[in-house]
Amino acid sequence: MSGFDGQLLPVSTTTEERDRDARVAVLPVGSFEQHGEFLPLSTDTVIATTIAGAIAAAHPVLRLPPVTISCSHEHAAWPGTVSISARTLHAIVADVAESLRRSGIERLVLVNGHGGNYVLSNVVQEAGPAGYRMALFPTGEALAGARAAAGIVTPARSDMHAGELETSLLLHAHPHLVRPGYAAADHLAEGREHLLTLGLAAYSESGVVGRPSAASAEKGRLLLAGLVTAFGELLAVLDQPGTSRWGR
Repeated sequence: MSGFDGQLLPVSTTTEERDRDARVAVLPVGSFEQHGEFLPLSTDTVIATTIAGAIAAAHPVLRLPPVTISCSHEHAAWPGTVSISARTLHAIVADVAESLRRSGIERLVLVNGHGGNYVLSNVVQEAGPAGYRMALFPTGEALAGARAAAGIVTPARSDMHAGELETSLLLHAHPHLVRPGYAAADHLAEGREHLLTLGLAAYSESGVVGRPSAASAEKGRLLLAGLVTAFGELLAVLDQPGTSRWGR
């Protein structure tokens, strides 16, 4: 993690940020939703902020505090889950981007910790023509590379929720948040064609979809390192000059 101190919130001062003079800001977007009996409701937020913290330790970016509630409607059957609408999440990110623009930062990376935040892809899609450079991280390719380097054995589609990847990251970065029982909580639900219509409860009684029994702190360490490396490649993309609609 190269200098990441484990803080879930940024603790820099305005003077330190002035001296850093970052050109790119990083906004973690998590959720507040069930993650089985052994991971906290805040798992996605913890993961997104942990990735953002590791990125900020390795790259000169402005690390922002997380958005902690997002679009978790498919988890509504479980106590504690709270959601906001997609339009509200869109508005929050747009407001943050506009505030950053006024302060001179015109590049924003959304570190998304929840797969159900589909609207974030549209936010990024709309930003370019509006004159703002935005990206969603990790990309599918970056995550696939990091998963392979970490030795994650559960296929990505099967490792959907509270599985090997998420449990590994918490075992590495915040082991005190992982309750007992994950080693016996495996549940695979490969056919989830109507997930958005029926909700996750139609496919998993426990709320788990994946193999948390395969998780380890070492896999979490390697996964985080791989994502930090991939972010360096994304910075180069953000620095590429824009083109007009005619390609010039």
